[in-house]
Amino acid sequence: MRSHYCGQLNETLVDQTVTLCGWVHRRRDHGGVIFLDMRDRDGIAQVVVDPDTAEAFANADSSRSEYVLRIVGRVRLRPEGTQNPKMPTGLIEVLASDVEVLNTAATPPFQLDEHGKVGEEVRLKHRYIDLRRPEMIEKLRLRSRISHSVRAFLEGQGFLDIETPVLTRATPEGARDYLVPSRTHPGSFFALPQSPQLFKQLLMVSGFDRYYQIAKCFRDEDLRADRQPEFTQIDLEASFVTEDDIMGITEAMVRQLFQEVLDVELPVFPRMSWEEAMSRYGSDKPDLRIPLILTDVDDLMAQVDFKVFSGPATADDGRVAALKVPGGAGLSRKAIDDYTRFVGIYGAKGLAWIKVNERAKGLEGLQSPIVKFMENVIEPLLDRIGAEDGDLIFFGADKARVVNESLGALRVKLGEDLNLYTRDWAPLWVVDFPMFEDDGSARMQALHHPFTAPACDVETLKANPVVALSRAYDMVLNGTELGGGSIRIHDRAMQSAVLEVLGIGEAEAHEKFGFLLDALQYGAPPHGGLAFGLDRLVMLMSGAKTIREVIAFPKTQSAACLMTEAPSEVSAEQLKELNIRLRQKAKAESPSE
Repeated sequence: MRSHYCGQLNETLVDQTVTLCGWVHRRRDHGGVIFLDMRDRDGIAQVVVDPDTAEAFANADSSRSEYVLRIVGRVRLRPEGTQNPKMPTGLIEVLASDVEVLNTAATPPFQLDEHGKVGEEVRLKHRYIDLRRPEMIEKLRLRSRISHSVRAFLEGQGFLDIETPVLTRATPEGARDYLVPSRTHPGSFFALPQSPQLFKQLLMVSGFDRYYQIAKCFRDEDLRADRQPEFTQIDLEASFVTEDDIMGITEAMVRQLFQEVLDVELPVFPRMSWEEAMSRYGSDKPDLRIPLILTDVDDLMAQVDFKVFSGPATADDGRVAALKVPGGAGLSRKAIDDYTRFVGIYGAKGLAWIKVNERAKGLEGLQSPIVKFMENVIEPLLDRIGAEDGDLIFFGADKARVVNESLGALRVKLGEDLNLYTRDWAPLWVVDFPMFEDDGSARMQALHHPFTAPACDVETLKANPVVALSRAYDMVLNGTELGGGSIRIHDRAMQSAVLEVLGIGEAEAHEKFGFLLDALQYGAPPHGGLAFGLDRLVMLMSGAKTIREVIAFPKTQSAACLMTEAPSEVSAEQLKELNIRLRQKAKAESPSE
């Protein structure tokens, strides 16, 4: 039906007849001549309709925003003074000889160029309209280019694209599963995969050597700006590899991706231990564009007569850390109070601070409600922090987890608010993660997942699991975890030992992971891999603020689809077929008469 997309038109087509199909982006009537801005996925082209083409003029005259038209016309240069060099098609226009209305349109719920004036809920309810916006089309086009580049790279490295099951077994470790009832097996359930982890390991046992997949994954968890109940992973696994092999392959992939798609040469990917990341940045995914760092001051604060500081400084699970903001002394008290409320989100009970006005004046040159409690340590404290005139110092004192989360988040917020970024892109690898973490529950948890290989032997692991490190690695970019992976356990004895440390006994292990444990007996090769979050990657590369902007049909933060009104109730007949009976909400008692 068409010869060209609207965005393809340029001055090389002058005097040629073209056929366009698309939507009316804007209609203008100038002195009896109608101008139509026609839009399709590739761009916008200006169409001129003169009254001497009666039928075409009548159809153009009756057209409104979002009508679907087919237009035949001759390309010509725009008259001098009307050209728009900022627009890809701004040097030409199409003089229409035929205008055909393929479909009319009701008044849209919002104008595409005024989408910012309506809430996100309205746009998600009418997502098919929202997706017509050029910026949305460009984001999804970028997503397609990224997927294509990744596939081409991995296939060039000998990886095979292999699909793994979507209906699988529930293995309730980590986030909650989405369960799917089985009609043919009454009372039993499938689960939607949180990742293809176990299947890709089984593919390595099967001898496929190198696997990849752009896979849909599902997690029934509380949502944030960068989370969705269904998301997409770039998943890969390889046999007979070390950490360096996997990190080298995936780093090369990301470098090539940025070069091809954004024409960006990423800087060197430094490696940083998990311990250093938590100590200096309060986060295992630090944003290295921001030059602020945390400084431990526990030994000094243990000497002050102020329990807010001395208590955490001497506690086994406590931490006192300082965060220096160069030039931050100019921040108002209101701004400091706002930051105090901000860290409260992360469990901090407050935010102590010192303004260094004139350090040479000693205590008189400092402005703070807490400085009177630390007279005996103030000079070595300022020396360690490297404080200079005009600096602002924030302090966190609490359990180490609270201090890390609150000051780590404050560091990122200060970087954004004060525009402290030193570069556009800051990638790194975080390595040497602890194997386990104690989250306060009855048993230890795997920091990554229970199939990650420890960096020690079975005997050492069992003797002191708390200090065991894992062979895991995370790729981080601008404070966002792009992907995480590890060398996997390929030995049944080690896998059983890890499950035992996690409090999973032999019977429970066989019930949940028996098929994997069995497979490890039959010549499982050393193997490892990594999974990238495709949605996060596209979000970063496109400059979007949330992953909802780079997913065609996303869910809301309550895991609902406003457009289709899913999830929804199902009929009694469907429930009966599935042998499911719903628990009815208690009916309100009727008032006594």
